[in-house]
Amino acid sequence: MDLVSMRQKLVASNIANADTPGYKTQDIDFQTEFASLLSGETPHSTTVTGLATRNDGNNVDLDSEARLLAENALRFNVASNLMRSQLRMVKDAIQEGKTS
Repeated sequence: MDLVSMRQKLVASNIANADTPGYKTQDIDFQTEFASLLSGETPHSTTVTGLATRNDGNNVDLDSEARLLAENALRFNVASNLMRSQLRMVKDAIQEGKTS
């Protein structure tokens, strides 16, 4: 959930800075940062390379950012459903223990 939240903030920042001269798109490598997070490291954002840069030095692609928002929403839904399922199992185990 931390990575999904971080990516949401980065994508929102990219969209907000779509007209800022010299702004470079920021993102995270989800797989790498997930592995880093599991080992106790703090996730880091990186500047995205290989994007077309406009005359003002900005390389934000709004279509790509919209796709990332949709992808991130799916990841959030999956993560929250998994969390909800685990919490439900814990709650059921506690309630079952009370009736025994």
